[in-house]
Parts: sequence; C-alpha cells; structure tokens
Amino acid sequence: MKKNVNLKIVIMFFIVGIILILGLGISYILMLNQLESIGNNQANIELIESINNQLFQAKIIVIISMIAYTIISILIGYFVLKSVVSPMKKLIKSAEKIASGENIKIEDKVPNIGDAGDVGDLENAFSIVTNELNQKLNEVNRQKRQIETILLHMTDGIIAFDMDGNIIHINPAAKILLGLSEKENTFDKIFKKLAIDINIEKIVYLESWTSSEQRKNVGDKYINILFAPFQDENDRPAGVIALIQDITEHVRLDNMRKEFVADVSHELKTPITSIMGYSDTLLECEYDEDTRKKFLTVISSEARRMAKLVTDLLTLSRYDNKKVTQEVTSFDLGELVKKCQEKLRFEIEKKGHHVECFVTASVPPVVADKYGIERVVLNILSNAIKYTPDNGTIKVYVGFVYNDAYIKVIDNGIGIPESDLTRIFERFYRVDKARSRELGGTGLGLSIAKEILDKNKGSIDIKSKVGKGTEVVIRIPTKK
Repeated sequence: MKKNVNLKIVIMFFIVGIILILGLGISYILMLNQLESIGNNQANIELIESINNQLFQAKIIVIISMIAYTIISILIGYFVLKSVVSPMKKLIKSAEKIASGENIKIEDKVPNIGDAGDVGDLENAFSIVTNELNQKLNEVNRQKRQIETILLHMTDGIIAFDMDGNIIHINPAAKILLGLSEKENTFDKIFKKLAIDINIEKIVYLESWTSSEQRKNVGDKYINILFAPFQDENDRPAGVIALIQDITEHVRLDNMRKEFVADVSHELKTPITSIMGYSDTLLECEYDEDTRKKFLTVISSEARRMAKLVTDLLTLSRYDNKKVTQEVTSFDLGELVKKCQEKLRFEIEKKGHHVECFVTASVPPVVADKYGIERVVLNILSNAIKYTPDNGTIKVYVGFVYNDAYIKVIDNGIGIPESDLTRIFERFYRVDKARSRELGGTGLGLSIAKEILDKNKGSIDIKSKVGKGTEVVIRIPTKK
C-alpha cells in the first residue's frame, strides 16, 4: 500500500481536474442546447447556426483543456513525487528505523535535492538530527549494558523498588544472599520474611530513616542491608534501592577479636593471680627455707610464663604491623634441623624419646630468614616432644621436591581431633587447654609459625589422628 501512495495521489489529482473540466464543459454545452431549442422554436436560422458553431468550439475547447490538463497533471504529479512525496517517504523510513532501534548508516542519509526547496532542507536537517539521535541512543545503550554487566557480577546484592513496592531491578547476588524465591517479588514480601519492620514510606519521607541500615542473620550468613531513596527527573520520590552486603567474614573477625581480647586477659590474669597469691603468703607469714623456695619457684615459673606470653604477643604484633626485620640468607636446612634437635636434647632425654633425623636427598640451600625458620622448627619439634607420651618415637625428614625444600616431623603422640585441625592456627586456640597450660604452652606457637612461614613464602600443613600421632610438613623455597 505504501508503494502505491504516490500513484494514488497523482491519479486523484488527475481525476479531480478532469471532473472539474468535464463539469464546466457539460454545463456550457447544456446551456447552448437550451438556446438552440429556443432558436428552433422561434425559427431563427442565424441564431441556430451561431449556437452550433459555439457548441463545436466548446467541444474543441473541452478536449484541448483535457489534454492540456493531463499534461499539467503529469508534470505536477512528477514534481510532487520528487519534491514532496519521495523525501517524506524517506523520512518515514528513517523514523521507522529509529523506532525499531536499527542503526542508521551515513550512506542512508537522504541526499540534498537542489530543486526540492524547503522540503529538501527539512529532509537534510532531519537526517542530521536522526544521525545525532542515533549516536546518542547508541551511547545510552552502551552505558546501560555496562551498568547491567556491573550489577550482574557484583558480589553485593542490589534491589530497586518503585513507590508501589514492585521490583524494578534485582541482581543474582541479591537473590542468593536473601535466599529469595519467585513468589517473593515485592518489598513487603521480601522484608517481612526477614522480620524487618520497615516500609517504603518511612524510607522516603522520614529523615531519620534515610540511608537506614539493618543487620540480619540469614541462614549461616550475616548480611547488612542499606536502604536509600532515589528521585525521578522532576526531583520527586521514585522508589527505594536496597544494598545487601555479606558481612559474615567481618562478623567472624570481630568475634575472633573479642575472643582474642578475652583470651589475653585470661592468660595474663592466671599467672598474675598466682604471683600475687604466693607473694602475699610469703609476706604475711614466716616459712622455712624449703617452703619459701617452693613458693618462689612457682612465682618465678609464672613470671616466666607471663613474660613468654607477652613476648609472643609482641612478636605477633610486629608481624601484623609489618615491623619485623628479616635477614634473608641462604643456608643448609638439614644442618639447621640437626642444630634444633641438639638444642632440645635435654627435653628429649627427659621423656626418653627416640628421635631420628634423615636427610633424604641432596637438598639445595634455602633462601629465607634463618632465625625465623629456626624458631618454627623449634616450635614444631617442641610440640612433638611435649605431646608424645614417654619413650615415644619422633622421626624428622629433610628433603627436596620441585622447587621447595621440606621438613616432615612425624610422632606417635596423642594426636589432634579432626574437628580441631581447621582452627589450630588461630591465636590462643588449644585442643586441651588445661594440658597446654600445664606444659607451658601459650596457644600462640603455631600462629607465630604460620606468620613466619607466610613472610618467607613457605607453608605448613598438619595431618593428625587421635591416639595415633601427628604429621607436620613445612615447605620453604630453595635458592634457584
């Protein structure tokens, strides 16, 4: 139908003109026929001949007029087609492309028609505006896709609601964090499920609720929800955005900090109480030399234990604040392990342990802080000695695999429950607190060992079974 619109306009224009010409010609001919009838009635021969001549001339004029009008109609139709209809048709096509979101290429622009007059100028102006509008729409679509991609891959959840509480947008993270189903698709349904007493009107109209935060426990996760209103282009309230953050790790670290403070207080309080009690007892009464020595031995032991605890805390603090100065050198790991074994000879002989050290291969020199690695080895060997019953067996292997040297310490001691293996590197965490204190442990040894190995790009792994023993593997990078 669009293809025939130009032809229809020309035909309609032609038909209207022909009708007008025929109408005027026929009216004139009818008038002459009436005059001829009057002349016949009066028998006026001259009048009849004159009227006949006029009728013939009228017919000739009508025919010539029709031919001339046909030519003029064709010329006018051609002019309308080229100057008006064709440009308008191209404008309509361009508008349809914009409406459908199709890109308009530069070659699709309508060319300038010199004799098209104002329509041609309008056409070109429209083409320029169309191209600019198309570029703007492309830029808006590009920014929209970027925002959608960002929201899609955010770890924080985002939900946008309109003023009626319907969801405008929600990203996958929000669905996962809140555990939403398909039925929970409005503001009230979502937050009633979380037992949060809040509505959109409070957030939008009450200043005290603006940017309100709510902390909730959802399953095994802790989430923080931030509410903030947003406005439309006329600065009127348009809806609310909810930002959902997973703060489980923050809560866990905060609980660990509180537990750490409580543990430090308890660990310091115990020796201080013992020191104060024995000191006050000695001051209040007179005791014989043996009793005094016994009391002073307890005081000295508790003081040393407290000093060791403070030293370990300061060591961890320096590692946390990156204030530890490391002297990285190249050294032989096998010799270092044997040296540590020699330092613990007294404890080994005291418990009657059988300790063997094997260097399984030609181990390249390691590059690390020698003092720190020595402290780690002493801690691991010391733990094996302490927690292995008398006359136990401890085997130490020093070897090399890939680019790492390793130390493997295997004992047949009391072992560690599997449920505790994931927490043994936490500060002050001890499997058997009473026994650890009895043996002089602070609960910080493994934490310090892990910090030292992390700083030296090493690692530590522990496997254990209750009643069967423990295996500790330390890896340290070797010199390339």
